[in-house]
Amino acid sequence: MLTKEKALEILRENNQEHVMNFFDQLPEENKTEFLNQIENINWPDFKLIGSNEAAARGEFSVPPAVSISEIAKKHDEFEAIGLEAIKKGEVAAVLLAGGMGTRLGFDLPKGCFNVGETKELYIFQCLINNLMDVVNQAGCFVPLYIMTSEKNDQATRDFFAEHDYFGYNPEYVKYFIQDMACAVDYNGKLLLEEKGRLATSPNGNGGWYASMVKAGLDKEMKAKGVKWINIFAVDNVCQRIADPVFVGATIAGGYEAGSKVVRKVDPQEKMGLLCLEDGKPSIVEYYEMSDEMAEARAEDGSLLYKYGVILNYLFSLEKLDEIVNNNMLVHVVEKKIPHIDADGNHVSPEEPNGYKFELLVLDMVHMMDSNLAFEVDRVHEFAPIKNLHGVDSVDSAKELLKKNGVIL
Repeated sequence: MLTKEKALEILRENNQEHVMNFFDQLPEENKTEFLNQIENINWPDFKLIGSNEAAARGEFSVPPAVSISEIAKKHDEFEAIGLEAIKKGEVAAVLLAGGMGTRLGFDLPKGCFNVGETKELYIFQCLINNLMDVVNQAGCFVPLYIMTSEKNDQATRDFFAEHDYFGYNPEYVKYFIQDMACAVDYNGKLLLEEKGRLATSPNGNGGWYASMVKAGLDKEMKAKGVKWINIFAVDNVCQRIADPVFVGATIAGGYEAGSKVVRKVDPQEKMGLLCLEDGKPSIVEYYEMSDEMAEARAEDGSLLYKYGVILNYLFSLEKLDEIVNNNMLVHVVEKKIPHIDADGNHVSPEEPNGYKFELLVLDMVHMMDSNLAFEVDRVHEFAPIKNLHGVDSVDSAKELLKKNGVIL
């Protein structure tokens, strides 16, 4: 346990002693929490400020992929391999659910949002229903790990308990909290969210496995014999989870990872595209692509770089262990950071006022030696909810749910 004196010493070494200004006013319990926060600061991140320029990209080429038509031909073979792995307990699922429903005008965890019209149907419920399809097919439950954040952990746990886990066996559900990263102003000075609390935010969608390791869940998975982890985002209500065909195709091809992808509808569609970069799996964001690359065509007339990622990945647990110990790239991102000033007054900035530090899952993909692009039909598996109305919204997701026979 860090003492006040030791904390001051560490902070002085890093020119951050200002954060102790209100320390003596705090109740003892808050002092302990604050010292814990200081102890967990990742100081090397701060050296990245000003130096995290966009790295020069390598040479791009087309990634190994299986299209919907190719999958259909080998469907039964892939499904049998995947089901065998699931029945052996070799597949676990990780739900990335640390966000709140703020952009939906909703102050609970995003997964608690109700998309029903004639009945209650929550985002979490849609995902559990999709996973239950696999449970019923395989005749066994898939271990499900739910990543929450400090802000929504208790509300998420309470919500699942209140709804009896939507029929899922709670013995197969575990929660873990995503690690937090400190926020700083443009001068690299730590900001306080309130007296005795550093301003922090979740450390990005690439921090999920490191957070599991911190919670000791990697050891639990290994003890259970888990070999594959399917991670998926909370907001895509139509996605298939622990999909036996996806699992089987990845295993059959001898890949270390698999990525569910959808075909771009337009060369300039705003989505990250799967590719090879200098021969290794990679994701190139739409704004990093030249028009020439975006418009490039294959011999059959289809787009050469056509497969957009939907944040549904399958990773080898063995490979994850290998990369988690290698330092992942930390991204320095400008953000609006609410904080208190030197007098303890709350400040809610309207413009970006500092930096947050994030790990991204696309870097995890690039650290794999091989990765399969597995195409899915966007009508059946791509209904993200980012906004209340318009593109990728509650409205568009409801329409797709109805197309897939879900009664709202």
